[in-house]
Amino acid sequence: MEALDLARWQFGITTVYHFIFVPLTIGLSLLVAIMQTRAVFSKDPVRKDAWTRMTKFFGSMLIVNFGIGIATGIVQEFQFGMNWSEYARYVGDVFGAPLALEGLAAFFLESVFLGLWIFGWGKMPEKIHLLTIWAVALGTTLSAYFIIAANSFMQHPVGAMLNPETGRAELDPSQGSILAVLTNVTAMAAFPHVVSGAWLVAGAFLTGVAVWHMVRHHNRARAFGLDTEEGQEHHLAARDLFRPTVRFGVIAMVVSAVVLVISGDFQAKLMFEQQPMKMASAEALCETQSDVPFSILTVGGPDAFSEDCSGVTHIIEIPYVTGILATNDPHATLQGVDDLNAQYKEQFGETALDIRGNEVAVDYRPNLFVTYWSFRLMMGLAAFSGILALWALWVTRGKGENARTSGSKLLQWFAVLAIPMPFFANSAGWVFTEIGRQPWVVHPNPLDPTIRLMTMQGVSANPGWMVLTSLVAFTLVYGVLAVLWFQMMRKAALKGVPLARRDPETDELDTPTLSFDY
Repeated sequence: MEALDLARWQFGITTVYHFIFVPLTIGLSLLVAIMQTRAVFSKDPVRKDAWTRMTKFFGSMLIVNFGIGIATGIVQEFQFGMNWSEYARYVGDVFGAPLALEGLAAFFLESVFLGLWIFGWGKMPEKIHLLTIWAVALGTTLSAYFIIAANSFMQHPVGAMLNPETGRAELDPSQGSILAVLTNVTAMAAFPHVVSGAWLVAGAFLTGVAVWHMVRHHNRARAFGLDTEEGQEHHLAARDLFRPTVRFGVIAMVVSAVVLVISGDFQAKLMFEQQPMKMASAEALCETQSDVPFSILTVGGPDAFSEDCSGVTHIIEIPYVTGILATNDPHATLQGVDDLNAQYKEQFGETALDIRGNEVAVDYRPNLFVTYWSFRLMMGLAAFSGILALWALWVTRGKGENARTSGSKLLQWFAVLAIPMPFFANSAGWVFTEIGRQPWVVHPNPLDPTIRLMTMQGVSANPGWMVLTSLVAFTLVYGVLAVLWFQMMRKAALKGVPLARRDPETDELDTPTLSFDY
């Protein structure tokens, strides 16, 4: 493989790996902040104890996830200098600004206040301590915004001009400069979609873990007998501790689903305006046509997608949906991949120079197979969260003494199965976003295509063996980190929460401290 392909693989592997931790940190920091808020302002000592226990239980997993995310995130920025130095040279003056803001503002905000939150239990006033976790939640969300702003410049460059003397993109006050970059319409559309996706990840994680323990305590209560002291303890743990957490996680999933649908619809229409090739590729629409349906299932491997799509057979289609996604008009005419490819060849040329000055033929079509299926995986995998939410709501219906719990082993294992699905959906969404932009690393703005750069022009002039060495090294290290992360998260999740006990002398509940086992 050439250095370009290896560099793309390395960036893809490390980015997808890093993004395992990002949405969980963003979403879980907010949910933990809400749980602690409920604990602080609860007047019922039993509920206060329950939400405090849940805050510390999920807070311990938040910290493990945050730590691994930091270690893997640092590598991302170094790659711009290692494997993508020409890209860094071309857009560094623009791209570096939001990255600097992310590091100097958002990252320090979340990391400093996370430290205060960890070590401030029992040492700071309760409400002041509560503000620290809200600062963490704000910091993680701000961090996402700055990163999305940087990425959105790659999708739709604004606020800059091309300096003809240096051949570099530079922030330009006449174009809005950094303010235009931070308020890029592409960023404004992507931000709520990414953040709500993070809420879905955290909501599914919270619900899945809580369902597991609710079922476990429900069954133990029946095993001991509800008329025994041990049985009552497990019954109360299932009903008063984990059941409210299950329903809270379901609420988070429902809210995130609503925001995802609304923001996704807006994003699809914006994508059609800015990157019509990506929209056509999402449907594997090779020929221009009207009344475009949305295919749910097709038959045909990568080779069938690579040429003229004649080998792709659409098995299940929903009429008019792609037209509605793109323009809100079911009868809209959408340009096909082949027509757009011919248009771009006429506009930008049939050949381009790579970093070594060689003239290379250009195909403006992305990998249709990956683009098509990643788009469907992004949406389809979310169905697991929907099923889990409906199922969990049904089995936990009722109020007060009539509040129900469940001992269903099937629900317990489905909840575990549903936990990773939003993670995969988020990754599939980013794969679609980045692969669908190819062959551009900086996609030209349709209104002013001056600033543009092809992926083959942004790579460093490194020999293939060097990139392969770092690719293998990073993959092995990340593999080890993945095992450690999984083991720590699994251990923390399975540990559960100690059953509530009352001090015989003071009658106070023995709320546990924040602790971590490695």
